[in-house]
Amino acid sequence: MDNQELLKSVKEKALVWLTEQYDETTRNEVKQMLEAEDPTLLIESFYKDLEFGTGGLRGIMGAGTNRMNIYTVGAATQGLANYLKEAFPDMPQISVVVGHDVRNNSRKFAEIVANIFSANGIKAYLFDSFRPTPELSFAIRHLGCQSGVNITASHNPKEYNGYKAYWADGAQIIAPHDVNIINNVEKIKNVSEIKFKGNPDLIEIIGDKMDQDYLDAIKTLSLSPEINKKYSDLKIVYTPIHGTGVKLIPESLKNYGFTNIIHVPEQDVPSGDFPTVDSPNPENASAMAMAVAKAKEVGADLVVASDPDADRIGCVIRDTNGEYVLVNGNQIVMILLNYLMNRNAELGRLTGKEYIVKTIVTTETIKSIADANNIRMYDCYTGFKWIAAVIRDNEGVNRYLGGGEESYGFLAEEFARDKDSVSAISLMAECLAWAKDKGMSFMEMLQDIYVKYGFSREEGISVVRPGKTGAEEIVAMMKGFRANPPKELGGSPVIIKKDYSDLNKTDLRDGKVEKMDFPTTSNVLQFFTADGTKVSIRPSGTEPKIKFYIEVHGKMADKSQYYAATEAAIAKIDVIKKELGI
Repeated sequence: MDNQELLKSVKEKALVWLTEQYDETTRNEVKQMLEAEDPTLLIESFYKDLEFGTGGLRGIMGAGTNRMNIYTVGAATQGLANYLKEAFPDMPQISVVVGHDVRNNSRKFAEIVANIFSANGIKAYLFDSFRPTPELSFAIRHLGCQSGVNITASHNPKEYNGYKAYWADGAQIIAPHDVNIINNVEKIKNVSEIKFKGNPDLIEIIGDKMDQDYLDAIKTLSLSPEINKKYSDLKIVYTPIHGTGVKLIPESLKNYGFTNIIHVPEQDVPSGDFPTVDSPNPENASAMAMAVAKAKEVGADLVVASDPDADRIGCVIRDTNGEYVLVNGNQIVMILLNYLMNRNAELGRLTGKEYIVKTIVTTETIKSIADANNIRMYDCYTGFKWIAAVIRDNEGVNRYLGGGEESYGFLAEEFARDKDSVSAISLMAECLAWAKDKGMSFMEMLQDIYVKYGFSREEGISVVRPGKTGAEEIVAMMKGFRANPPKELGGSPVIIKKDYSDLNKTDLRDGKVEKMDFPTTSNVLQFFTADGTKVSIRPSGTEPKIKFYIEVHGKMADKSQYYAATEAAIAKIDVIKKELGI
């Protein structure tokens, strides 16, 4: 499609949004786009429809088929409602849970979702105000619901909002439900088919009681209550970065026995504008700056943060020089899994049926730890819906210890099926107490892991390419890497290529091809070198970017070599980035 055909197509779609079916505010916004000299905003708003990705719907708020607004949210909900009635035809009362974060329009969208479900004869449990995403997952299972929707854009910038759809197991939707919901959404050709007028009798407000049940469940995960009591006065700085975590995380830390929780008052204020940060993402040092400043002021032992919907965890610890350093997502997962595996072993709770889960782009050092502890490790695709699928397949047969991914997500429980910063932060504090009880700082514990299981360093790079032209460029980049894979990375020959689009694992030394065992295909490429370097490449399922994950390995004979090993690894990663052209 050339530019003129594209412009004609989007104008035809936009003109429909000028009809009386749409509210006046929306009509005025679309009218301004149509009258503007520059058609870029019009094209970006209408050139496609929002689709379910790894996290459901996510997009910039505004008018248009490619934007988050009451009509795209409405169509998604009507499609989901129609599918629920198909999937559970004999159920007397289908029920769902609806939650939301602190973002602008989130409460409005959540109420619309609840109204549409109720208008379709489906009972909606609507949280009384914002809540962490993992609590919604917990509530679905706790209440025996068939589905759930959370209005959130996670850690995206303030212009974004999103729509996460969940199934009866408390996990985000996967096949065949995702495709079936999309098919039902696509059948909706007219706004008049969306039942916006709710039935108040089928909407039940939930809140405090669910909070308590959820917190009680999280408390059962504690493996070291006596150690926590011994180190109850650990200085822990916590920030919710203006998000939902402020409701429950300080309370959960207290439940674990920690009494010295230090807040960052300016960031305790819930706000969809996230006024104190450029981006509310705990992966970024800038988002943690105020918490680190508070930590320096009070001499804190640990700094922890949650993102706006409180599913991701950020963590800062003190290095051996007393400086505060950001712990990356791979290290967070590695630290927590190492604690859970070793502490269970100390308590004599390992029976041989335990397992852990990581995603394919997360550090391979975790596998070394699992192998050393004779614990099975599963690899799965990026996104906690895939970790949840592994848990579901093992339910009632094997015992889940924990799982996580490099993007700062961790799940320690089975009673929720999405990443959970409430439990992860509670366990991170417990892990620090455990380390102190062994005479180690947090940094010394991390270094000890590297000495025992091998050193690794990881870096994630996101190349942002917004809009239609950006999407086309990302497609071209993936085609280029498939057609011309690198022969060498960081001075070591590439020996294995894994292409998850066809599930082929190719040994580049002899050309031998094996099929990989995964539930479906995915647009991911991986290259492995002779010295253990791993490079993963995948387009984001929720944002206009292509992601590169680089992991290099080295050796540490003792803890004193940590900084030298880190410096060498960073230099090697820089070489690999240049070789990849990023």
